Amino acid sequence: MGLQNVTPRGYTLVVCEKHDAAKRIAEAISSGAPSSFKVGGVTTFRLRGSEGDEYVVCAAMGHLYGIADTVKNRRVYPVADLEWFPLDSAKGSRQAAHRISAIKSLAKGAGAFVNACDFDTEGETIGYNILRYACGGKEGAALRAKFSSLVKEEIVGAFRKDRLDQVPGLAIAGRTRHAVDFLWGVNLSRALTESVRPSGGFRVVSIGRVQGPTLGFVVEREEEVRTFVPTPYWTARGRFRSGESTFEADYSGAELVRRRDAEDVKASCEGRQGEVTRSSLSTFTRPPPPPMNLSDLQKEAYRAFGFTPSRTLQAAERLYLGALISYPRTSSQKLPKLDFQALLSRIASIPGYSALVQEARSGSVRPTEGRESDPAHPAIYPTGEAPRGPLRHDEKMVFDLVVRRFLACFGRDSVHEARSIVVTVGRHQFTVEATRMLAPGWTSVAWGRKEAQAQSLPDLHEGDMVEAERVAVEEHQRSRPVRYSQASLLERMEREGIGTKATRAGIISTLLARGYISGDSLTPTDLGIALIEAMRSYCPQIITTELTREVEARLELIQTSPDSAAGFYESTLTTMLKQLGEVRSHSVEIASRMVTAAARGSGGGGPHRLVLGRCPVCKEGELWVVRSQKSGKRFVGCSNYPKGCRASAPLPQKGGLTRAAKPCSACGWPIVYARFGRRGWRLCVNDKCPRKVNVYRMQETRKPTRGG
Repeated sequence: MGLQNVTPRGYTLVVCEKHDAAKRIAEAISSGAPSSFKVGGVTTFRLRGSEGDEYVVCAAMGHLYGIADTVKNRRVYPVADLEWFPLDSAKGSRQAAHRISAIKSLAKGAGAFVNACDFDTEGETIGYNILRYACGGKEGAALRAKFSSLVKEEIVGAFRKDRLDQVPGLAIAGRTRHAVDFLWGVNLSRALTESVRPSGGFRVVSIGRVQGPTLGFVVEREEEVRTFVPTPYWTARGRFRSGESTFEADYSGAELVRRRDAEDVKASCEGRQGEVTRSSLSTFTRPPPPPMNLSDLQKEAYRAFGFTPSRTLQAAERLYLGALISYPRTSSQKLPKLDFQALLSRIASIPGYSALVQEARSGSVRPTEGRESDPAHPAIYPTGEAPRGPLRHDEKMVFDLVVRRFLACFGRDSVHEARSIVVTVGRHQFTVEATRMLAPGWTSVAWGRKEAQAQSLPDLHEGDMVEAERVAVEEHQRSRPVRYSQASLLERMEREGIGTKATRAGIISTLLARGYISGDSLTPTDLGIALIEAMRSYCPQIITTELTREVEARLELIQTSPDSAAGFYESTLTTMLKQLGEVRSHSVEIASRMVTAAARGSGGGGPHRLVLGRCPVCKEGELWVVRSQKSGKRFVGCSNYPKGCRASAPLPQKGGLTRAAKPCSACGWPIVYARFGRRGWRLCVNDKCPRKVNVYRMQETRKPTRGG
């Protein structure tokens, strides 16, 4: 049914990013219940506003337009002439075609236009492109509705005539980002792929201006792990008695790098009298944490639940579309001007939060805020809306995390007592410090913030004598550097200033999907290592953080100075062409590295496989993880299978796999770590291992390892 048959001309066409957002906006600004109708199979909403104005609200499905080069031959590079094209011309984009057709039809009857997509660079780009290409060049005339949550009051406020505005710089910055990233990505990827092609080991090799440095971080850490040589050191821990009380204290003198040094401490102190040379007792407070931005949320969700950054973001976006939390793609730790007491009352009415709100209200009437700010959106906060239906598991956990963190911002300082005792025995000193909580304050509200129980210390004063009943000496090995987790890698990207709050999680997912990194503890594959080594040798600027940071800074400048976009694109093109020249001049060397890595990882250029080690049967091939084309099941096979080696072994069919550093000492077959959520197992893959018992359960960890 054509639009002219269902609504008169002259309405305001509101363009939204997603269907759920369009429905909530229509319900919010309508003076009654909005009616829905379909244009080309796309559900659209018609309504009359409180002032009698007519609106039609439609939705995209994310980006409806993409960027491409005008040269359609993918083997041709460099390319510099780019164009935006409708995604309906891309394979498998029938939904995009329907949306574009529907919006074109709706635009013909519209007298005014409002961009109501998510208010960030991506949302601005989506709305701008729709208004420009589908609506016939209305990007300059359209107004902008800016909101940070989908609750009715905020949406109504965003559609007030005195608040509707234009934000040209944000769209120009977004479109420029797409162009620059495409320029770097497509040209470098084609250059690398064409370098490999003549060698016969063809596969698509790709890299981008943010993906390169990010992969470089993982490879750099892996090099630290592999070259790490564990060195021993010793500790001494004394058990002291004072009357009926005993306590333990650690040796605090010079580092014990030799066993005989540790044994000397033991011989000199054990069984002797020691003097308390320092005893202090103090109290300190810890203020409530600030509200969370996206990075804080992703790190806390990983710490608390083991959620990857992309999983956390997806759950948060669904909560936003359900009007349960504010817009999650923010870098701010500051809250908007709200009636906080009214908001707390609404949260208290949500089942399970009444007692927590009561606890929060015993603190400050104003929430704690952090230093970080974002010109587009405030920190993430709960809207006070109750879920309309059951939440998915990850949505429920992320929602609870956001609510508790918001409530903690109102909490009282937590109060702690710290006691420190130094015991001197001859020329050696032992120190013990113990902290206990006196008042939990905000920690009773925040998620999982429970303080560990410290040992109880006797009431000792300077000059008191104690007996060193026993001194225990223990040997240790210095800890190997910890591989990145997705959360700690995202934190490194943020610290280095590469990527954006909205793109960092996706970049990590891309590196995983392309087979450059693998595992929960991110390990670079042979292909990923070879790519970084080739770039270091011949095109180092591609993987430097300096280049990427400079691009990010220029893109931020474009938001406030749109005219600077043209000059920036030209300078980027010049830099990129120089790097392409380096790739071309060293194509033979790059191809050699990449083909060798591809052969090791995939057996000649197919999908990347996890290499487990040398085959113990034929002694020539390598064992790797293979997936059966018939059954789809994975198993261990030998790369020498075409030459007759039939070495094989079963594998768990679910969970991530990571290769252990050393093979099984009993049979020589590889050992792998299989991980399912928070549980993991260490197993020798050989089902005929002479030890018979070949599965060892790893310690079950409630929390992911910090710092990885």
